Amino acid sequence: MRNHDGALRFGIHAGPQNTTFDDYLALWRFAEDAGLDWASVFDHFLPIESGPTGPCFEGLTMLGAMAAHTERLRCGIIVTGVTYRNPAILAKIAVTIDHISGGRMELGLGAAWYEDEHEQYGVPFPRLGVRMDMLDEACRIVRALWTQERATVEGEHFAVRHALAQPKPLQGRLPLWIGGSGEKRTLRIVAEHADGWNTFHGDPTKYQHKLDVLAGHCADVGRDPGDIRRQIVLRAILGETEDEARDRARQFADVAGLPGAEMVAGMIVGTPEQCAATLEDHRRLGVADFLLLVRPPADLRTIELFAREVAPAMRAAAAAAR
Repeated sequence: MRNHDGALRFGIHAGPQNTTFDDYLALWRFAEDAGLDWASVFDHFLPIESGPTGPCFEGLTMLGAMAAHTERLRCGIIVTGVTYRNPAILAKIAVTIDHISGGRMELGLGAAWYEDEHEQYGVPFPRLGVRMDMLDEACRIVRALWTQERATVEGEHFAVRHALAQPKPLQGRLPLWIGGSGEKRTLRIVAEHADGWNTFHGDPTKYQHKLDVLAGHCADVGRDPGDIRRQIVLRAILGETEDEARDRARQFADVAGLPGAEMVAGMIVGTPEQCAATLEDHRRLGVADFLLLVRPPADLRTIELFAREVAPAMRAAAAAAR
């Protein structure tokens, strides 16, 4: 998991919403056959960024099924909401999926944000500071259960006492990700607990500032920030030509019922060469994982071009820079 080992990974981050099981499995298999390295689910019970009444599968259950039906993809969840599950149970679920997958599981944790989801499902939604305290405790419990013969962690919100957790992760150190970009608490928790940090693609200058903040937290806790792998999620519609990409962006805007400008805000719309050039600043800043945000119905053409052209171009640039 060293961040600057030079091994870039490319994948999809695909929420299992507005889809069927068979179609979602076909998406993961398409990504694997295309040569991508990673696929991840989200952790929501209601659709996001779409109509609120469509179908939405539970993330960890779906992830276990995807792990059983694929062979090579890293199997991630970006990220579980800390309010949704007792962290000791979550630790057991993650290890179970690790064994199902043959050692390909990667667990993401976050402070949760979707208040309506909590309201509908009767899940308490405390203020952000409390959720951050819960996230810190959850990280401690998960790691203890994965590594200690008997784990005892006493927190204000969660606790385990002389807890036995067998089997241990199949891959040894199961990667733990933290999602989010809050400078005071989230990045501090990243520094203290995470193998990897996940956030969304954006302005490289702002990203550099976040890295500086993270480095400060790492210094405070005596950790090398280079030990923390960096991952971004990006939105893109790609085509062999700019015209093709723009045409498909308009088509997807129509399907989504959104104005074209709203649809493409913050999205990379262009050729694979343009996509690789746009992501290059983040690669130079140490980002090692690039995940294409996918919402069913998936744009398979973009996934294909991302795997076939963007990934090799960026790997070549990384090799040339070494």
